[in-house]
Amino acid sequence: MSGKPNDLRLLLTFGPLLAGAAFALCAGSCAVARTMAPRWGLLDRPGGHKGHKAPVPLGGGVAIWLAVVLVVGACGAVVLLAGSQLPEAVARHVGGVRERAGELATILGLATVMMVMGFVDDRVSLSWKPRLGLQLGCAALVAAAGVRVTLFGPFTHPLIGGLVTTVWITAMTNAFNMLDNMDGLAASVGLIAALLFGAAQAAVGGLFAPAVLLILVGALGGFLVHNHAPARLYMGDAGSNFLGFLLGSLTVAGNFFQAGQASPYAVLTPLLVMAVPLYDMTSVILIRLSEGRSPFQPDRRHFSHRLVGRGLTPPQAVWTIDLVTLACGLGALLLHRLDAWGAAVVLAQTGCLLGIVAILEMSGAGTRTERTLGQARLETAGPLQTGAGRPPGSDETVVAESS
Repeated sequence: MSGKPNDLRLLLTFGPLLAGAAFALCAGSCAVARTMAPRWGLLDRPGGHKGHKAPVPLGGGVAIWLAVVLVVGACGAVVLLAGSQLPEAVARHVGGVRERAGELATILGLATVMMVMGFVDDRVSLSWKPRLGLQLGCAALVAAAGVRVTLFGPFTHPLIGGLVTTVWITAMTNAFNMLDNMDGLAASVGLIAALLFGAAQAAVGGLFAPAVLLILVGALGGFLVHNHAPARLYMGDAGSNFLGFLLGSLTVAGNFFQAGQASPYAVLTPLLVMAVPLYDMTSVILIRLSEGRSPFQPDRRHFSHRLVGRGLTPPQAVWTIDLVTLACGLGALLLHRLDAWGAAVVLAQTGCLLGIVAILEMSGAGTRTERTLGQARLETAGPLQTGAGRPPGSDETVVAESS
């Protein structure tokens, strides 16, 4: 389902409707979750490494999952059941939808397993070992179902492509688990990433994956109504696992270039769009190892916390990360038109942005005034995003922590 200008017009026509439906459904479900979570004991309570001052309802991740699954399911049912009765612009894609329905069902089914695992973790605090094992297993099943990275060169081999796919989806899942540490952060970065991934795939004629990504955008927008600072609802491990796994899978399921129609360097799009979450995950792991600690030991050393320690307020830290994510990812929208030199320039630009961030972070501990202000903001920030905080599961520590 790709390649024609009419497909892009179709996506631009129906995409906002799909996103709007997911937005309304998720926002409403989140409102219900805020009311019912305390009755069901779904509360994220203060204590330990958590810095929020009062219990905050969980359940936002279930609402995101519900909105995505219901809207995707409704669309699939309409297309598959109505068939030729639909407008011609839609009807000609019925065959393609049927062909890829099994693929999407596999991805959503395994993403649902991730959501359930996260939900259980929110309730009983699972060890990182079974969580990592299940993440790897589900990612491997996606690859085994034929959704694999192909790229070029040796990556065209099914075993190598399957291995890269498994590692990529698992990394994406844990990147969002770790990124979920301030109000609105994981959801806003996920929204930006989904938009950029969808735009990059639509630019080369993609329709299937971009439509699902727009539904995810709408669901995340609905959740952010309740999750922006100060948050009234958290997504929990259920949401961060589902979000990371679904995004990782859809980046593999979608196409960033068409043979003979676009530059093959467009396959580098996921690395650019996910540069900031991957930077956060990598830097945190390296910090833990450099301090002689386990990479699976939770702490308050994430990119967002380090920004607050440098004097930013928590909302400013979230906006900074959002903007850097957008700046790194925008260049990816041009990759399908660039040759090797042009792609190298875009990659270098992203590297420079991350280099600037790293230099600013390592430019000393800051003045006494900066440290005092940063610590004060961390200690008085109020009930910001929190969670289990045990990578490679959710590392949802609140901003009320030192850098």
